[in-house]
Amino acid sequence: MTDTLNRASAPIDFGRPGWVWRRRGVSARIDRRSVIVSLLLVAVIVIGGLVTLGVGTLSLTPGEVLAALFDPNAPDKHRLVVSTWRLPRLLFAVLCGAALAISGAIFQSLTKNPLGSPDVIGFSAGSYTGAVVVMLFVGSTSYSTIAVGSLIGGAVTAGLVYGLAVRGGLQAFRLIIVGIGVSALLGSLNSLLLLSVSPEQAMLASVWGAGTLSGLGFGQLGPAFLGFLILLVGAAMVGRPLGQLELGDDRARSLGTRAEGGRIWAIVIGVALTALVTAAAGPISFVALAAPQIARRLTRSASVQFVPVALTGAALLVLADLVALNVALPVGVVTVSIGGAYLAWLLVSEYRSRGRTAS
Repeated sequence: MTDTLNRASAPIDFGRPGWVWRRRGVSARIDRRSVIVSLLLVAVIVIGGLVTLGVGTLSLTPGEVLAALFDPNAPDKHRLVVSTWRLPRLLFAVLCGAALAISGAIFQSLTKNPLGSPDVIGFSAGSYTGAVVVMLFVGSTSYSTIAVGSLIGGAVTAGLVYGLAVRGGLQAFRLIIVGIGVSALLGSLNSLLLLSVSPEQAMLASVWGAGTLSGLGFGQLGPAFLGFLILLVGAAMVGRPLGQLELGDDRARSLGTRAEGGRIWAIVIGVALTALVTAAAGPISFVALAAPQIARRLTRSASVQFVPVALTGAALLVLADLVALNVALPVGVVTVSIGGAYLAWLLVSEYRSRGRTAS
């Protein structure tokens, strides 16, 4: 009997080192590798951000950037350029990268497939269509109005893709194929919309549609940050049901999770995160595709961990924006160029892994 009690009270071996936190009946286990990876990603964001804030017509060293941010005796010109003009762009890069990465993690978890990101299965294209309709035909360029259009466009697209893919039972592969088809259809619709307006309007929408962080200020950052915090709480609430849904609908129901309800709420949160970014910076591709997979490889975790995923997305977009500033291109062009190579590698690796499984 004593041996049985000793075995029952012995600590559980999770196979990975970590820390256990207990306080007032609440306990949590913190994975050590995930914490180390997260701290390293924060360092990458900070270092990349300091370098980014110094790039421009007025070139500044990291020391001058720090002085402009925290030293009241720094030159007024430096403080104006860094704090007023360049800092909002950097903060938007962090926010948009984190939002896209969390959205990608949600949809990849739902589809159980690394290709199941919002830019592949059409939700980003739907958000872009909704924003283009607002910009071209409603005539509004305010962040709140474009955000509403992006959310409606993404929600309608998500409903269409989900409705077409759910017939006969939802299958991840069918969802991805239907999403790719709907994305191609929306791409053609977007081109038709641009051809139906004046060249000035089409040029404005096309530049914004390339995905750019230029021209963003603290006026747009406040509402975007508030929306991101609300959606972050929602993502944290669906994190546990997502992990259970990865085990299958029957297993999730046996654990007390409503499969369809949890899946719909996760889709709503993921689409809203994508619309949040699209309304501010336009469609920025491949961050949602790559960041969750990179985070999983860095943390060596099989489950969704939103903190490392969000930091990975933020680091990717900050570094991509640094490259964009040096080559004078929209950041969306840089992410597409990098993401295309990543997508090719991902398809090859998936093909090889399925070949080894089949043999």
